[in-house]
Amino acid sequence: MHCVVLVTAKDEEEAGRIADTLLKAKLIACANIIKDVKSLFWWEGKIDNAQEVLLVLKTRRALFAKVAKTVKIVHSYNVPEIIALPIISGYNPYLKWIDASTKKGKK
Repeated sequence: MHCVVLVTAKDEEEAGRIADTLLKAKLIACANIIKDVKSLFWWEGKIDNAQEVLLVLKTRRALFAKVAKTVKIVHSYNVPEIIALPIISGYNPYLKWIDASTKKGKK
C-alpha cells in the first residue's frame, strides 16, 4: 500500500531540508515542493494565517511512522502538519518505482 503525505513548512529552505533528509533515508520516493500556499487555521484559540510551502511526499504506508518522526525532528513547528492520504489506485509502474525507491521492510 502507498500513500501521499502532506507537510506544510515555513519556507522553501525548510521544505528542501525536510525532503532531502527523507530522500537520503529512503523514506520517500519523491517530494514536490509547492510555493506560495496561504494557510488559514485555528491556533491558540483564534484564527491565524501564514504563507507556507507545501510538501507532497510519495511513500509506502508502512513507512509513514518513520516519515512522521523524521519530519518532526527536522521541522521548526511545534505541531507540524503531517497527514497521510491513501493512494487507492495508481499507474502500476509508478507504484513499483515507489517501492523500489524506498527503504525495504514490511509492505
